[in-house]
Amino acid sequence: MPAPATEQPSAGPVPRHVAVIMDGNGRWAEQRSLPRAAGHRAGARTVRTTIEHSVRRGVAALTLFAFSSENWQRPAEEVGVLMQLFLEALDREVAELDAKGVQLRFIGDRTRLAPALVARMVAAEARTAGHRQLDLVVAVAYGGRWDLTQAARQLAGKVEAGTLEPGMIDEAALGGCLTTAGRTEPDLFIRTGGERRISNFLLWDLAYTEFWFTDTLWPDFDESTYEGAFADFAHRQRRFGRTAAQLGSS
Repeated sequence: MPAPATEQPSAGPVPRHVAVIMDGNGRWAEQRSLPRAAGHRAGARTVRTTIEHSVRRGVAALTLFAFSSENWQRPAEEVGVLMQLFLEALDREVAELDAKGVQLRFIGDRTRLAPALVARMVAAEARTAGHRQLDLVVAVAYGGRWDLTQAARQLAGKVEAGTLEPGMIDEAALGGCLTTAGRTEPDLFIRTGGERRISNFLLWDLAYTEFWFTDTLWPDFDESTYEGAFADFAHRQRRFGRTAAQLGSS
């Protein structure tokens, strides 16, 4: 079970890279007899506080799962609301992210997004390029299987072109073709909303990540809950295939 939430910063190491599935917006709204769009708007406010707390606590990278490749199956009206909210958030938040030194980047299948949205995304990436306070990655129209598939397609194309021998394909070659290439793997994965699964998120990158689940719905995820995840992480022993005795002697 997750460690109890605390209002005070947790002692111990803070994860360098945190990945989050922000689940529970719709249920939060339904519990209050509100339209699901109200939950998504409330969740957008939580994104801001989570980014701000990540910066304060020295997290180097934060990856947020905003819209999955499976979310296209939701009702068209809800998808439309989500896309509109995403546009509004870009227009509203990019200047503040830029001022705070946050680098914003996006991963996902951009061919499925509206050209106007893609143009905003590209502009936001260009505006915040080079910042080092926090590497903020937002996954939009993203799926882990899609990412692995497009990476395999790239490698197949290189083999067909004669620039790569099949025997040269290893973990580094495949990882280098993923949309997450060049970024550190997450140290801590958080999922809100009570579900205990990763839902096709960062399938390659989460191989040795520590998982932390909470029943808290995303709009209610606050600094105290975030600190609860940090406190639990601080007590984990990350062995990466080695034994506890080996770690003790190193």
